[in-house]
Amino acid sequence: MLLEFSQYLENYLWMNYSPEVSSKAYLMSICCMVNEKFRENVPAWEIFKKKPDHFPFFFKHILKAALAETDGEFSLHEQTVLLLFLDHCFNSLEVDLIRSQVQQLISLPMWLGLQLARLELELKKTPKLRKFWNLIKKNDEKMDPEAREQAYQERRFLSQLIQKFISVLKSVPLSEPVTMDKVHYCERFIELMIDLEALLPTRRWFNTILDDSHLLVHCYLSNLVRREEDGHLFSQLLDMLKFYTGFEINDQTGNALTENEMTTIHYDRITSLQRAAFAHFPELYDFALSNVAEVDTRESLVKFFGPLSSNTLHQVASYLCLLPTLPKNEDTTFDKEFLLELLVSRHERRISQIQQLNQMPLYPTEKIIWDENIVPTEYYSGEGCLALPKLNLQFLTLHDYLLRNFNLFRLESTYEIRQDIEDSVSRMKPWQSEYGGVVFGGWARMAQPIVAFTVVEVAKPNIGENWPTRVRADVTINLNVRDHIKDEWEGLRKHDVCFLITVRPTKPYGTKFDRRRPFIEQVGLVYVRGCEIQGMLDDKGRVIEDGPEPRPNLRGESRTFRVFLDPNQYQQDMTNTIQNGAEDVYETFNIIMRRKPKENNFKAVLETIRNLMNTDCVVPDWLHDIILGYGDPSSAHYSKMPNQIATLDFNDTFLSIEHLKASFPGHNVKVTVEDPALQIPPFRITFPVRSGKGKKRKDADVEDEDTEEAKTLIVEPHVIPNRGPYPYNQPKRNTIQFTHTQIEAIRAGMQPGLTMVVGPPGTGKTDVAVQIISNIYHNFPEQRTLIVTHSNQALNQLFEKIMALDIDERHLLRLGHGEEELETEKDFSRYGRVNYVLARRIELLEEVKRLQKSLGVPGDASYTCETAGYFFLYQVMSRWEEYISKVKNKGSTLPDVTEVSTFFPFHEYFANAPQPIFKGRSYEEDMEIAEGCFRHIKKIFTQLEEFRASELLRSGLDRSKYLLVKEAKIIAMTCTHAALKRHDLVKLGFKYDNILMEEAAQILEIETFIPLLLQNPQDGFSRLKRWIMIGDHHQLPPVIKNMAFQKYSNMEQSLFTRFVRVGVPTVDLDAQGRARASLCNLYNWRYKNLGNLPHVQLLPEFSTANAGLLYDFQLINVEDFQGVGESEPNPYFYQNLGEAEYVVALFMYMCLLGYPADKISILTTYNGQKHLIRDIINRRCGNNPLIGRPNKVTTVDRFQGQQNDYILLSLVRTRAVGHLRDVRRLVVAMSRARLGLYIFARVSLFQNCFELTPAFSQLTARPLHLHIIPTEPFPTTRKNGERPSHEVQIIKNMPQMANFVYNMYMHLIQTTHHYHQTLLQLPPAMVEEGEEVQNQETELETEEEAMTVQADIIPSPTDTSCSQETPAFQTDTTPSQTETTASETGASSNPEAIPALSETTTTVAGAVSPPAEAYTPQDATSAPEGTK
Repeated sequence: MLLEFSQYLENYLWMNYSPEVSSKAYLMSICCMVNEKFRENVPAWEIFKKKPDHFPFFFKHILKAALAETDGEFSLHEQTVLLLFLDHCFNSLEVDLIRSQVQQLISLPMWLGLQLARLELELKKTPKLRKFWNLIKKNDEKMDPEAREQAYQERRFLSQLIQKFISVLKSVPLSEPVTMDKVHYCERFIELMIDLEALLPTRRWFNTILDDSHLLVHCYLSNLVRREEDGHLFSQLLDMLKFYTGFEINDQTGNALTENEMTTIHYDRITSLQRAAFAHFPELYDFALSNVAEVDTRESLVKFFGPLSSNTLHQVASYLCLLPTLPKNEDTTFDKEFLLELLVSRHERRISQIQQLNQMPLYPTEKIIWDENIVPTEYYSGEGCLALPKLNLQFLTLHDYLLRNFNLFRLESTYEIRQDIEDSVSRMKPWQSEYGGVVFGGWARMAQPIVAFTVVEVAKPNIGENWPTRVRADVTINLNVRDHIKDEWEGLRKHDVCFLITVRPTKPYGTKFDRRRPFIEQVGLVYVRGCEIQGMLDDKGRVIEDGPEPRPNLRGESRTFRVFLDPNQYQQDMTNTIQNGAEDVYETFNIIMRRKPKENNFKAVLETIRNLMNTDCVVPDWLHDIILGYGDPSSAHYSKMPNQIATLDFNDTFLSIEHLKASFPGHNVKVTVEDPALQIPPFRITFPVRSGKGKKRKDADVEDEDTEEAKTLIVEPHVIPNRGPYPYNQPKRNTIQFTHTQIEAIRAGMQPGLTMVVGPPGTGKTDVAVQIISNIYHNFPEQRTLIVTHSNQALNQLFEKIMALDIDERHLLRLGHGEEELETEKDFSRYGRVNYVLARRIELLEEVKRLQKSLGVPGDASYTCETAGYFFLYQVMSRWEEYISKVKNKGSTLPDVTEVSTFFPFHEYFANAPQPIFKGRSYEEDMEIAEGCFRHIKKIFTQLEEFRASELLRSGLDRSKYLLVKEAKIIAMTCTHAALKRHDLVKLGFKYDNILMEEAAQILEIETFIPLLLQNPQDGFSRLKRWIMIGDHHQLPPVIKNMAFQKYSNMEQSLFTRFVRVGVPTVDLDAQGRARASLCNLYNWRYKNLGNLPHVQLLPEFSTANAGLLYDFQLINVEDFQGVGESEPNPYFYQNLGEAEYVVALFMYMCLLGYPADKISILTTYNGQKHLIRDIINRRCGNNPLIGRPNKVTTVDRFQGQQNDYILLSLVRTRAVGHLRDVRRLVVAMSRARLGLYIFARVSLFQNCFELTPAFSQLTARPLHLHIIPTEPFPTTRKNGERPSHEVQIIKNMPQMANFVYNMYMHLIQTTHHYHQTLLQLPPAMVEEGEEVQNQETELETEEEAMTVQADIIPSPTDTSCSQETPAFQTDTTPSQTETTASETGASSNPEAIPALSETTTTVAGAVSPPAEAYTPQDATSAPEGTK
C-alpha cells in the first residue's frame, strides 16, 4: 500500500519498463501495484494509456506466467495475483488499450479449443458463424508460422488455464492439511470464471468453452467442496458460477429467454439423449420410451444411468458431443462418478430462476446475517474474494440487472440489521439463570423480552404453490418502560418490520460483554426471524386500525401485537421440523426487536424489485440497451431520436434577444420580426432537425449549405395572451440569466430522449431543473412530469423554486413524508392538496355567485360545480357571444374603440379590478383586455369543472387518489418513496410522460431504475418520453455502510456514474456562482472548463477580504500535540485533539471579531473527530452568547449539497491519508465554502498524495502557519489580496492560538467591564431615566459576580493544574471504560462532570475554558457513532 501511495507504478515501474528489463520480479511488481489500485478504488490504467507501447508485450508475458507450472518459476500465490490482474483486465473493457488485448483471448477464434465434434455442432446451430469460421481459417493460412503459433496460443489460453486449474483442484486432499494458497487460487479462479460469464461480450464465446471443459462437474466432485471449513466460500462461488452458466439468455443474440424457451431447450436436450439411447443403447430402451416429465429428475436419471459401465457412459456422452469418441477396445480414462454426474447435471430439470426467487424468504435469518462470506464485517480489507454479485458496466438482461441489485440491496440491509441486533441484544445483557433459563440484566430501547408468542393463522397455499398464503402470530410484551418509549412501541404502524430472536445464553449472571469477541457465543443467539406488524390488539383481541379516530386507551402494561410472518420461511422451517426432527423455531422466541422507521424500508423495496422481476419489465426501446450497457451510448440523445421536436416555446427562459443570441454561440439567429421594440421575450425557436442519420453526400456545396442550415435558428417573439385585469393574473417570470451551457441543458431536457446534466458545485443545477420542468409544463400541457430526488431537502429546494415560476399550483403534488419541511405556508402533500381543492372550490363558487349577482341572473348557480357549469354555458357564454358579434370588425367600417368598453357585459363584476379596465388608446389593445377578462372568467369555470370530482368522491382517500391520477401535472417524491409505493401507484393506474432526477449521482442504481417503472405499459410499450438526470459524479456517491459491498461489489456506483463511464453524452455546466474564484480553483481542475459567473468577480462580498484573516483560504499545518497526532479509541473511530482544539480556537477568534456564528460551519472527514469537536465546543464556548455555536459541526459526507460562507475543515489523519484519497470526497470538502476555507492537517502527509496534488499544490503555495490580523474589525473594507493596514500576526501552533484567543476574550470582558464602570460614573443629567442607573448597577453586580466565578474556573494559561479539573476526562481512563460509559448513558461525555456556571455568568459572557495545553489527549473522546 505504501509503495502504491508513493506512485511506485507511475514514477518508476512503468516509466522504465521495456522488454529488455522485463523479469519475474518486475512483472509481479506491476501486477501487485495495479491490484492495489483497484483495492484502493483509484484509477489504475492512466499510466498505461499515457505510455502504451510496451503493454502488448507485457500482457503476453502475464499470460505465459499464468500458465507456468506451479513448481517452476512462479508459485501458486504469485499466479493468484496474476489471476486477479487478469480479472481486473476483463472488467475494464471500456479502456481501449485493455480491450484490444483481451479481444485476442475472447472471440470466435477461441473455439479452436473445442473438440471437433462439439465445434461442428455449435457451427451447425448458428449457420452465419460457419462463414466467419471459414474466413478465420483462410486468414490463418496467410499468416507466417510464428505469428500463427502465437495466435493459437492466445486463442487457447483460457482453455489451457481451465485445465491448469483442474489439475490444481485435483491435488487438494479430502482430509489432510492443504495450503491456503491452493484454496485462494481456486477461489480467485472461480471468481474470474463468474466475471467472464456475467459479461455478454466475453460470455458469447467463452460459455461454450466452459461448458465443453465440464468445469462445474469437476468442481462439484472435488475434495475442496467436501471440506466444510476450507471449501465453504469455494462452494458459494461455485453456486454463483452454476447460476450464470445456465443463465436464461441466448449467448449469440443477447436476447433474454422466456420460461417457454428455457423449457424447450431442456426438452430438446432430453429428447436428443433419448434418441441416442434408443438408437445405440438397448439397455436404455425404458428410458428412451418414457415421457420427459418422468425421467428428467435427478433420481430417475441416476436410476437409469447408474447401472451402466464407465465405457457405456462415455459412449453416451460422446454421442452428445460432450466427450471425444472412445477408441475401440480401449477403456475410458474418466471415472464413473464424473461420467454419471456429467450426464445427470446436464439433463436434470432446473427450477426456473424466478421460481427460486419467489420461494426465497425476504427476511434474513441467523445463517445469512453472520456468514462472513456473504455479509462481511465492516472492516473488509479488500484482500480476499467474496460470494457476492458485482455491479460493473454491463448486465446480461434486465432480469440479471434486477437480480444483482436485489441480492446486494438485501445483503446491505442484512448488514445494518446485524448491527441493530448486536446493539439491542447486547444492551439487554441476556444471562443464564441459576435454573438454566434466560434472565435479562439490562434493557434496550429498541427491544423487549417476549412474554407470549402464538401462531394464530396459517392460510392455505395458492394453487401451484407449496407455501401458505398468509401466516399470522400474536406477540405479547410487557411495556414497563418510560412513557416516551412506551409511546414508540405503541406507535408501531402497519407494515413496520420487527425481528423475533431466540437467545439461550451460556454465560452466568453478571458476565461482562466484550464487543471485541464474537457476538453469537456471548449472547447464545440461536434464531432470528423477521415479521411485519399488522397492528396492536385492543381489549377484545381486535386489531386497532390506523385512521383518523383516536386510538383506545389500553389498561395495564401488557400489549399484544398481531404480526405477519414470512410464509416462505415458515414453510421451510416446518418442513425442516417434520422431515429432520428439528425443534420448532416458533416456540422458542424470547426477544422482539424493532428498528428506526427511516432505516426499516428494506422489505418493501425488496418486494418491489421482486414484483418487477415477476412482471414484464417494459423499459422504453430507446433506453433498453443503454441500461444494460450495450450499443451506441449516444443513441438516446435528442439529436438521434426519431421524434425530435423542431419548434419549442422557451417561455420565460431568455431575458432579452441579446441573451438569446449569446446562448447559441456559433449559430445564426434569424428573428421573424425586424422591429427591435417587438423583439422581446417570450420566444419560440425553430431548430433545424436533420432527417436520416448522416447520409453520405458527395456534393461538397450541398454539404456546406447543409452546415449553414444546421446552424440557423428561427426565432419568433410572441405575446402571452392577456389573462385578466387583476395584478395576480400577470405571469411570474424567470429572472436568471442562464449561460449557454445551461440553455443547452434546458433545450435537451425539453426534447424527447435521455438528457444527462453534470452540474459542478454552484453551477445552478436546481435552477436548470426548475426551468426544464416549467418549459415542459407550458409546451406539453397534457403531459405529466415526475420529479425524483435523493433527499427530502433537495426536493423541498426544488419545490420552493418551482412555486416562484408560472405554474398553476393546483397542478403540483408532493408525495412522501418530507413535505412537512417545506418552508412555505402551503401544503403540497396529498391531503394538503385535497384541502386546497375544497377551499379553492368554495372560493370559486363565491366568485360565481358574485358574477351571477353582477349579471342580475336569479337562482342559485353557485350551489355546486355542476350548476356553475350550466350557468356558464347558458348565461355567460351567451352574453360573451352577443358582445363579440357587436364589437368585432365589420368588414369595411373602422371599428369604434369606445364600443369595446360600452358593450362589455362584465363591468360590474370587474369593478374591484384596477380601474380603468379599458385604456381607450386602440381597438386592438382594448379588445385584448376584454378577451383577457373573459379568459379570467372562463378559467374559473374550467377549474370548477376539474374540481367536480371532489363533489362526487366523498372520502379524503378517494379524492387524493383522483388528484394523483388525474389532476396533478407535476408530481414529486424521493427515490425511496418511489421504491416503497410502486405497487400502490401501479395499482391506481398512475401515469407520467417525463422523469426528472436531481442528485442522480447520489442515488443507488436500483433506486434510480425503479421510478422508470411506476406505471403499467400501454399496449406493451412504455409511454415515457423524456428522462432528465442531473447530478455530479465527481462528488460523493450513494452511502454504502459495508465496505465489502462498496469496494468488492461496486455497489456505490450510481446509474448516473455508470452511464458516464459507458460514454453517454452529457451537458457539463461550466460556470459557478457560489464561491470566490480563488476557492473555485481548488476544485475546478476536476471538471471540464469550469469557470466563474461575472458576479463572482463583481459583487462586493466576493471582492472584500475576510476580516482578521490575511488569506481567503489557507492550509494550516498541525503537528503532534503532547506527542500525539491521530488517535483511535475504537476501531476506525479517528480523532485528533490538536486539530480539534485549533479549529475551535479559530472559530472562537472569528466570532470574537464579529463574524456571525451561523455563517461558519466546521467539517471533518471522520465521525470520531466530529464528536470530539462538538465536545470541545460544549466545554469552551457552546453556551456563551459572545461566541455561540457554529451553524453545523458535521462530516464532509453529510454536508454534501449544502454550503456556508466560511468553512473550517479538519482532515484528522497523521499516519495515512485514509478515505480523503477518494478525489470525490476532496471535491466536496473544497467546494462547500463561499468566502473562506481554512484547512487543518498534517501537511507532510497530504502533500505527498498523488491524487490530491492539484489542490494541495495550491494550498501549500501559501504559508502553512495561520496569519491573522487581530486588530482588523468585521466587516472590513480591505479588498481581497490587498496588503492590510493593520499588523499581521503569525500563529505557529495550536497552544499559541488557544492562548491568544483566551487573552483576547479576557481583554474583551475587561473592556466591557471598564465601559460599564465609566457609564456609572456619568452625572445623572446624562442618563435619561433613573431606572436605567439602577439597571446598570444590577448589571455591574452581575458582571462582578461573573468575573469572580471566571477567576475561579478559568485559570491563567500557565496554570496546568486543570488537567485534573473534571473526573470525566482523567488521563487514566481506558478506552473500554470510555466506551461503556458512553454506551450505557447514551451520551458522549458526562454532563455533570463539566463545571456549571451560575446563570448570571452565562448571561453576561458565558465561560471560555482555558487553552488546550492544559488538557490531555484523552480529554474529550466520545463513544463511537459509526466509522468514518
